[in-house]
Formats: sequence, structure tokens, C-alpha cells
Amino acid sequence: MTVSANSNDPDPLLQVTIWHEHRHEKKNPVVAQIYPRGMHETLAHGLRQTPGLKIRTVTQDDPEHGLTQDVVDATDVMVWWGHLAHDEVEDIVVERVHARVLAGMGLVVLHSGHFSKIFKRLMGTTCNLKWRVEPNGERETLWVTRPGHPIVRGIADHFVIEREEMYGEYFDIPEPECTFLISSFAGGEVFRSGCTWTRGAGKIVYFRPGHETFPTYHDPNVLRVIANAVRWAAPAWPAQAISFGRRDAGWINSQ
Repeated sequence: MTVSANSNDPDPLLQVTIWHEHRHEKKNPVVAQIYPRGMHETLAHGLRQTPGLKIRTVTQDDPEHGLTQDVVDATDVMVWWGHLAHDEVEDIVVERVHARVLAGMGLVVLHSGHFSKIFKRLMGTTCNLKWRVEPNGERETLWVTRPGHPIVRGIADHFVIEREEMYGEYFDIPEPECTFLISSFAGGEVFRSGCTWTRGAGKIVYFRPGHETFPTYHDPNVLRVIANAVRWAAPAWPAQAISFGRRDAGWINSQ
């Protein structure tokens, strides 16, 4: 719902930018077979089935990681997936995204994005956890813990992903404002898999599933949760930076 340069009326479509590291597909033939056009394009295809969303994809190897000031300023909600190259994301780009979140842009962080610079900056903690990857994956059951929450709209009591990576507690994050999903794994671990926070005017969602060697982003329930999260995280009106600093006495009389 960005504002057009030629109009005071907001664009009715939510402007969604999917940011993806896009390294695994270039290195691992298993990942390339599952996501021949990249995870970002699989996610984009899924989200394009949701009315009201206008999807852009960018990748880490694009100039400025695809996140130029113009792109960030035109984004209502950003979806973020990274894993191998968190440290290669330039700090100036992280600062750009961080400022936009505080101004009201939504951010949906997926899977190993928990270790991204932007997520750790917003959380203020290590965001560390326990993990395990079995060659054939293991069964993950995701349980709805906030029935009626907009992010779990259309999701039953639970859903199952037959092959996934395990993430386990303790997950070093600030206490979420809402935990809408928890996962249980075949090995006995549990994990807070769907969480929300607010930072400044921006809404943040973390959603756990998405290991690169399994076809998680082809799963209709996973795509439904991500689409719901995007709509939930969208700003109520166009994101706008807040001004700070000295204010002289009597300023209000000059308005």
C-alpha cells in the first residue's frame, strides 16, 4: 500500500519484497532440483495466489543485495530467508531495512533467517537454538496455540511436515508478543515456531519451517501461513519515518 508519486491515494496492492540469499541452489544439486528457479521464486509463486499482493524478488548477489533505498522505501512487507552468508550482508543495507521496519514496514523472517543480521538487530539477543538435520529429515507437527489469530486463518488444529530439519528449545529470543505455533519433532524436541513482535511501528513475524534440502515451500499449509503473515504484518497506512530531536518552545503556534 505504498503511496504513488503522482497521487495521495495509496496503492491498494501490498508491495511485498522477498529477499533470498540464493546460494544453496547454486552449490547443491539436491536444492536445485527442489527449487529450480530458487526458493524465492517458489515462494513468490505461492504468494501470488493470494489476492492483493504485488510480489518482487531480490537476491543477495544483486547490487546492494537487491535492497536499494528505492526498493526498501517501496516495500510494505519484506520476507527474508538466509543461511550461508549472513555475514556478507552489508551493514548499510541492514541499517536501511532496520529503519524501514521502525517506520512501519512488516518483516517476515523464515527458518535460518533467525541468524540474520537484521533479525538479531531487531531482537537484541543471540537468536541461537538447538538443531539437527537427519538425511531424510524428520516429522514435524505444528500446533496452533492462538486459535483465531489472523496468521493461522485456514489452518486446522495442527498440520504435519513429514520431512524437515529439527529446531529445539531453548530459542534465545525476547519473549514474543504472541506465539501462534509450536512444533514437536520425532526426536522429542519442541520449538516456538511462529512468533510475533512489534518494533517501532513495524510488525515482525518469525516462522520456522524451510530447510533447503526438503520441499517445505511447496507445502500448501506453509504457504498459507506465510501469506497470512504477510497480510498481518502489513502497515495500517504507508510506513513513514518518525522525526526526533529538539523542538523549540512555541512551535505549535506556527502551525
